[in-house]
Amino acid sequence: MKKRFITLAAICAATMLILPFTADAKSKCPPPPAPATISESMTITATTCYPYGLIIANGVTLSAPDNYSLTMTVNGVETGQNLETTAGVNTVFVPGTYMGNVVITVAEKNPVAYGTSLIFPFRQALYVDGDGVSSTKSVFPAITGGKVTNTNAKNIQINSTGECFNGIYVEDGAYTVERARIRFNGDSRSDFAGYGAAIMGTGDTTLVVDRADILTKGVVRSAVIADYGANVIVKNSHIQTNNGVLPTDYIPTIDTNQMRSVPWMLGLSGNCRATNLLGVNTQASYINSYIGAEGWGVLSTDGCTTPILTAINSTIAITGEDGYGSYGIGDATEYFLGCNIDVATYATISRGSYLIYGDSDPTLVAQLNTNLGLGLTDKELKSLRKKNTVVKSDRFGIMWHGGGTLDVTGGTIFDTKESTFLDKGQAISITVDGSKGARLLPKNGVIMQLMDDDDCGPNMAEGGATTNTYTEPTSEVTIDDSHDTTVADSSDALATFSNIKLKGNFYNSTRGGVVQGPFGPPSSASKNLGLTFVNTSITGIISSSTAAHVQSTIDADEYYLLGKVTNTPAEAINNGVVVSLDADSTWTVTGTSYLTSLTLADGAVIKAPKGKTVTLTVNDVVIPIVDNSTYTGSIMLSIN
Repeated sequence: MKKRFITLAAICAATMLILPFTADAKSKCPPPPAPATISESMTITATTCYPYGLIIANGVTLSAPDNYSLTMTVNGVETGQNLETTAGVNTVFVPGTYMGNVVITVAEKNPVAYGTSLIFPFRQALYVDGDGVSSTKSVFPAITGGKVTNTNAKNIQINSTGECFNGIYVEDGAYTVERARIRFNGDSRSDFAGYGAAIMGTGDTTLVVDRADILTKGVVRSAVIADYGANVIVKNSHIQTNNGVLPTDYIPTIDTNQMRSVPWMLGLSGNCRATNLLGVNTQASYINSYIGAEGWGVLSTDGCTTPILTAINSTIAITGEDGYGSYGIGDATEYFLGCNIDVATYATISRGSYLIYGDSDPTLVAQLNTNLGLGLTDKELKSLRKKNTVVKSDRFGIMWHGGGTLDVTGGTIFDTKESTFLDKGQAISITVDGSKGARLLPKNGVIMQLMDDDDCGPNMAEGGATTNTYTEPTSEVTIDDSHDTTVADSSDALATFSNIKLKGNFYNSTRGGVVQGPFGPPSSASKNLGLTFVNTSITGIISSSTAAHVQSTIDADEYYLLGKVTNTPAEAINNGVVVSLDADSTWTVTGTSYLTSLTLADGAVIKAPKGKTVTLTVNDVVIPIVDNSTYTGSIMLSIN
């Protein structure tokens, strides 16, 4: 063989010496085969290979037989299809030259309905159901490396540069994905349906994703979707999603049939959520993982009822200018245990959710492992060392634009540049227990801001387009005679702080009054702020107030001004402030504070900063501050 090689080499060398001296000599090496060309529209009825590339001419339409779809891969990368129209759901092939090993796969359709009017034609690299892997619905040429069986996939890679292509889709089955590497670069259509997601579990499914590496870039090109009661468990994984560029004819909207960017009225920007949890009783859990998004949000619940979202010993990060760590809606229960939450705007937005921020206590984690069917082994449970949750936010901590509860325990730290708790006129309940080190550290000095909702709402005349403008009200506040400002109940904003040292202010700037509802008779919108302190030290102002935004009108380009107000302490009208201090609590009043009810247990202390005195006025009468007393009416505490 060696001699033959030398002989051939010698012949090639001799030829090279001769060729320059031969005027009409031509290369004897044949040109590489030309790529195939499809110049006319056609129906492709069977999976077809083009090993030397493919040219799709302008004006050509490639179709599949009824109940089938087409997917093109080039060297194992899905590519070549874009949405036919911005408002549509179908994809079409993009004319052009595709060099490499081209395969057009014919696979059974996977139609996924959303709402009453849309059916998304899913295509996916790997389709799994109760019988295991489907060879007729999977696009196997889009999977490179690794091994796929009916129960698990290991070390596979899935790459896509086209639009609306899904990676792994598991429906009504049990499946494990280990060490998957997924890279998606291209837009999708709907994260309410999961169209174009890297990994999706739906229906009666338990999907375990272990040591995955997922990176996406594109409009609503989500990484993980859980839907229709699935139990999706992601552990030891790294997930990052990045924004795409919205179509030029896209109109921002709250219509979930079309919504591809976050409604600006939340004070946010961005067009790709990292994850979404949908449907009834669906569960998604993220354990010992990194989950990041450039904008919009990281862990979302949406279009759902009573879901459970859990994050344990994980990092939740917004890497761009705006975004939330989690969104809670539909009576969602959300656990954040031992997590690092590093966000640009909010740790959580709540619109009716039950939030638990605490330590990854081994007993609680073991209980969740059983209750949620996480399937963690004893070894895995032991490896999850106890950590506290730390929130670092460039703006707020928790924001409510719907009701809900918040429970803060353990060594949880909220380190925020603006208000820790921002309640936009909602009935909520907060409990904070600092006995194990929990701390609230707002750099703007406001622990709790209760204010009017500055969400201007969508323009329903334009189908839900977000084209409205927020305008600060300027009319005089009308007294709501039906509202008792001296009592705080479940219709108000309630917070209990125990075993903690607090430094910061509490304001209630809501206007209240009787307002006309969209579907019913006029009703009271008045809200009291009810604060209960147990074994707690407070240094700051607690007061009803008037509040003003930086400017009187705010539109989509100025979304970041929402929620940002300045307070002027003022006597309450419909915005009562009800305060109760137990025997072991002390309030150091740092500025004029207006209340409507003040209860002091035997031993409770109200005082001024060193070198000053505090004066109590009730209904314009100066009276001494006496513990074991309750004062109601127009209450003012002033510093002399």
